[in-house]
Amino acid sequence: MRDFDDFVTGRSAALLRFAYLLTGDRHLAEDLTQEALVRVHRRWHAIVGEDGPEPYVRRAILRQYLSWRRRRASTERPIASPPDGPADLADLAERVVDADEMWTALRALPRSQRAVVVLRYYEDLPDAEIARLLGCAPATVRVHAFHALHRLRSVLTPAFSHPLPFRGDTS
Repeated sequence: MRDFDDFVTGRSAALLRFAYLLTGDRHLAEDLTQEALVRVHRRWHAIVGEDGPEPYVRRAILRQYLSWRRRRASTERPIASPPDGPADLADLAERVVDADEMWTALRALPRSQRAVVVLRYYEDLPDAEIARLLGCAPATVRVHAFHALHRLRSVLTPAFSHPLPFRGDTS
């Protein structure tokens, strides 16, 4: 099982980031990642593919996230204290407001739409691959992305400094 140990050591940070983007919660992301790795460990020798084990693990994390059994038990959100230094405080406050606004908007999306946004814009996967991961048609992925981006654009303030582009936008 040395291969599994090497995989976990080398790729767990990336897998955790992926889970965090899906959940928006560090602890839940850790739980999802850990549970996926436990399940993969049981089948490690059976996981053979040209892409290696990482796509399989990411699919396991994604399935756990989309599962109805994984509902947030708490809405409490811990916030780190701002750094010392009055010069950075205004900039920090603006960044925190922007980040909070984005996370609030992402959390309001249905799970499938949020998964499409993460897979498309964080993982930079094509629609066909997202469809394969979600078990749906590429057209369904595009519909989820369209509705998710429309909803995010309508909720986020016009002053938000990082607009979300539609795929294929040239502006």
